[in-house]
Amino acid sequence: MFIKGIHYQTGEAIGISIENENISSIEKLTKGDISSKLPIIAPGLVDLQLNGYRGVDFNSPLFSKEDVYNVTSALWKEGVVSYYPTIITNEDSKIEEAIGTILESCEAYDLVNKSIEGIHLEGPFISPEDGPRGAHKKKYVQKPDWPLFQKWQHAAKGKIKILTLSPEWPGSLDFIKKCADSGVTVAIGHTAATPEQIKAAVSAGAKLSTHLGNGAHLMMQRHPNYIWEQLAQDNLWASCIADGFHLPPSVLKVIFKVKKEMAILVSDAVYLSGLPPGTYNTHIGGEVVLTSQGKLHLADNPNLLAGSVKMLKSGIENLVQEGICSFPDAWNAASILPALLMNLPIQKGLSIYSKADFVLIERQTNHWKVIQTVKHGKIVYQDESSIEN
Repeated sequence: MFIKGIHYQTGEAIGISIENENISSIEKLTKGDISSKLPIIAPGLVDLQLNGYRGVDFNSPLFSKEDVYNVTSALWKEGVVSYYPTIITNEDSKIEEAIGTILESCEAYDLVNKSIEGIHLEGPFISPEDGPRGAHKKKYVQKPDWPLFQKWQHAAKGKIKILTLSPEWPGSLDFIKKCADSGVTVAIGHTAATPEQIKAAVSAGAKLSTHLGNGAHLMMQRHPNYIWEQLAQDNLWASCIADGFHLPPSVLKVIFKVKKEMAILVSDAVYLSGLPPGTYNTHIGGEVVLTSQGKLHLADNPNLLAGSVKMLKSGIENLVQEGICSFPDAWNAASILPALLMNLPIQKGLSIYSKADFVLIERQTNHWKVIQTVKHGKIVYQDESSIEN
């Protein structure tokens, strides 16, 4: 297979040859091979935090292995080639059931297994306090429990790769060290931890801040506090929701200036993402409203968000429109950089011998449209319109 396009970083017209699952060669095109309609070629997107999509909720007992397949294939249309289904705070048995269904789908469908790089367990070892806890149910929040986590990891056959917790609990540091030593990326999130506890958690092996700036008290001490401390930790990556609602541009600008290439995008999308605007009844937030602008809020209070519904591509567009990042840098924050954090093959980007995980996109009025997605050398999504190759 030979695919032509414009390199998303250099602007050069290139042709990519694919053999098996890998990029076998990349060549510059001559003038005779270049069409004015060539799309942009960019590495596929990597979402470290996705709670559901198009009506499928990874935190509902009703989803099936077929639902996981449908979510995965729908994400290809959004340019997402790798993702981490996210399971939040719940009953112990319900968490295990969700893990089992995701694993069942991975075992049934090869391309699902290749697209799901791991499971993100967000909770239940988080802060019980209002504000930091967010929409997580307080009755299921608990202190870190290593035997319980091992039980879940055993059920997942080692596929839990990210764990979000709060280091404010007694025994957190030993738990973090055990997780890190076992190859799990420990993230700090939904926390009311002191700056000293944040520092100690990073020293113990925590590597990431989960949706920094969200899942926090509405009012807090101006300084020091857990947001400043996470920003100040040089060894701590930061994930952000850049949907235009969760964080104002000024906060995003500060995070990306401070963290630089350790700032990454996540969607943190809930299952209403991809559904039409309207009023919905949810099992977590009750009655919510999804607006035509992509804002999801409580029906009785438009100022209170009920989750995110925008995909990574929207976050990229927002960063560029606000002048926070160039297009290549914003794209990298949702592709190469999260892959680098999680040590995924796509961290090599568009290079010879790397996995052929990339997308073809074209610029439309105010956004980028994915017209083709390639996963491990296979075209898994193609827009109905023809593509010149």
